[in-house]
Amino acid sequence: QVQLVESGGGLVQPGGSLRLSCVASGSIARFNTMGWYRQAPGNQRELVAGMTSGGDTNYADSVKGRFTISRDNVKNTVYLQMNSLKPEDTAVYSCNVRGIKWGPYGRPADFDSWGQGTQVTVSS
Repeated sequence: QVQLVESGGGLVQPGGSLRLSCVASGSIARFNTMGWYRQAPGNQRELVAGMTSGGDTNYADSVKGRFTISRDNVKNTVYLQMNSLKPEDTAVYSCNVRGIKWGPYGRPADFDSWGQGTQVTVSS
């Protein structure tokens, strides 16, 4: 199994910054896509930022210019740098990673894993 553990959430004032981390562990052969999602109470989960294995990124219009997704291949970690935070950014943020893992007998297998989520609250 590939497990994801997120950290970095918390309470921050409007205009502040936070950096979320998502560490992947397991028999990972390759990351294909990485993404950060968020879900606020009463809302559907939405994609905030995504990255392909080739490094292409995409962002929700509401966070463009403020959030940046990045990765550290050595540490198997995906980051979300969030700047100029607004109250409407308040949500539970979760990371998702899809790729290839080494399964039984060393055979490659697809994986699609989610982290447990971390709360981000933007309030004065």
